[in-house]
Amino acid sequence: MRPATLAEVVGQEHLLGPGKVLRRALEVGELHSMILWGPPGSGKTTLARLMARVAGAGFVAFSAVLSGVKEIRAVLADAEAARARRGARTILFVDEIHRFNRAQQDAFLPHVEMGTIILVGATTENPSFEVNSALLSRCRVYVLHALGEAELLALLRRALADAERGLAGLRPAVSDAALGLIAGLANGDARAALNILELAVVLSTADAGGRRVVTETTIREAAQQRALLYDKSGEEHYNLISALHKSLRDSDPDAALYWLARMLESGEDPLYVARRLVRFASEDVGNADPAALTLALAA
Repeated sequence: MRPATLAEVVGQEHLLGPGKVLRRALEVGELHSMILWGPPGSGKTTLARLMARVAGAGFVAFSAVLSGVKEIRAVLADAEAARARRGARTILFVDEIHRFNRAQQDAFLPHVEMGTIILVGATTENPSFEVNSALLSRCRVYVLHALGEAELLALLRRALADAERGLAGLRPAVSDAALGLIAGLANGDARAALNILELAVVLSTADAGGRRVVTETTIREAAQQRALLYDKSGEEHYNLISALHKSLRDSDPDAALYWLARMLESGEDPLYVARRLVRFASEDVGNADPAALTLALAA
């Protein structure tokens, strides 16, 4: 269900809407190296592939998890040869670029500088912390947002109606309420939403008329649990612990319990949370309520 044209892209209107900066750059063929920073399922890979298609450039996908300097040099050599031989531009898409260390990121510098490649790095982490400053200064940073419920619903309906790339060939029957449930469970992640829908349709048995009626029960079985955006050491980790602290400072127990439950449900170490609560009781509450520290330690 990856879009073939800019018109098919769902979401990211601040970048790809009419007259917006990235859309204008694509329409005039003015490609440049960039870092796409956004949560999972926000369209980073899709956008990179679409850029190559619109611009008629070569596209090479590269994973920072599976590759090292040797693989980087081989890909860069191929891009240099293509440019010298045919004048062809190459978009090098590096998924999870924050996983590369500084030395590995440095390998891109001369090639980005000379225009051998158009580097498109994708990251879920703050590039100011995770990407080499020298490389960052040669790239534009674009922030992608999680998709809203209306955008996810539009994407799901398109998948249901598309016989060639979507699920229309399976003759699914999905109510608006069921689609809304999927959008809620996906939590802004387009990939998760489409995966839940596909599995729910496949798991549904066809009725006498050949229609696969997808129930909310089947959707919950396919999803297992709501997708929660979280990481144990990155940006989202600190966002949530900060939210917990601010809720406590504001004397908002409901909000504090929400952020606490979300961290634990996402897999956070309970001891980490306990240590932060002890620190809060000692430093933020202090003498205002000496019993707070005793209570935190007892927990």
